Amino acid sequence: MKKEDKAIVISQIEENLKSFSHYYLTETQGLNAAQVSNLRRLCNKNEVKMVVVKNKLFIKALENMGVDYTQFGDALKNNTAVLFSNVGNAPAKLIKEFRKDKANEKPILKAAYVEECFYVGENQLDALCAIKSKNELIGEIIGLLQSPAKNVISALQSGANTIHGVLTTLSER
Repeated sequence: MKKEDKAIVISQIEENLKSFSHYYLTETQGLNAAQVSNLRRLCNKNEVKMVVVKNKLFIKALENMGVDYTQFGDALKNNTAVLFSNVGNAPAKLIKEFRKDKANEKPILKAAYVEECFYVGENQLDALCAIKSKNELIGEIIGLLQSPAKNVISALQSGANTIHGVLTTLSER
């Protein structure tokens, strides 16, 4: 690959790193063409961008952005497919869903950068699935805040209905 081509690829990786707040490093080696196509289709459906990268070019892009990639350890070896997403747990759930449907052990999670933390190793997949997204947390907080207000409104409405029933009964007599 020519130096100019490498520079273009590095800048594309940097753009993806700027555009998406979370990324997962996975190994897809061993998947056939149909499985990779299904994985890409699933990624597109879940708003996850899948890019196969050369490790050295990915490292160069991380260096250019000032990211300390040493926490990834040995994750940047062998073939690497990067799953970019703006929802922290979307790629983890996608990997689990793909494995369940295809009865396949690939893609393997090598490492991830989610919510400003580094996760290294396949054993982190369940923890990454459990991470709640910003929208999920906001929804839970709104639900908790609305609960007391709904109880008060419900009590007031039931009291009004009771008084209305008593007045109706009295007026009929």
